[in-house]
Amino acid sequence: MKNHIVTAFRLTLVMLAVTGIYLLIVYVGSKVLPTKGNAEIITQKGQKFYANIGQEFKSEKYFHGRPSSVNYNAAGSGGSNKGPSNEEYLETVKKRIDTLKMNHPGMGNTKVPVELVTASGSGLDPDISEEGALYQIKKIAQVRNISEEKLKYLVKNQTEKPFLGLLGPSKVNVLKLNIALDQLK
Repeated sequence: MKNHIVTAFRLTLVMLAVTGIYLLIVYVGSKVLPTKGNAEIITQKGQKFYANIGQEFKSEKYFHGRPSSVNYNAAGSGGSNKGPSNEEYLETVKKRIDTLKMNHPGMGNTKVPVELVTASGSGLDPDISEEGALYQIKKIAQVRNISEEKLKYLVKNQTEKPFLGLLGPSKVNVLKLNIALDQLK
């Protein structure tokens, strides 16, 4: 029995050391990032917004992000926990597709980008794909009386490429895109 206790104690010490080293690497690594491991805060018209948390935009003159299963409540992050075969989930997605197509009649039968009708696992994803932003251009151009070409250029400029050109997809931060949209002349 004494052998087992000594072995368990040694294993505990080794795991504490490994965990401590891992946490130190993550902490030091985060301090190398541009935001030093903190939230990216954008101040616009005296108001603070967190660029790494999804925001809700209701007006037709703005780009819209992913739907949120937690109503964009950062204190209660989480998904719906409904799988792709769940009837209620499928009905929700179908309603979102129908609503999106109704709000964007100029898109006709163009395929709806998946992130515009499905919530992320956290319910707070701040990004959409470039295709998701381009899908919304016709409507915004019409509402704001801006050329589609100008909006396409804006989306291209706001698109973040994958890290090192390899890791992850291209993405567009919806908050930053809408702030840049408001600054267009």
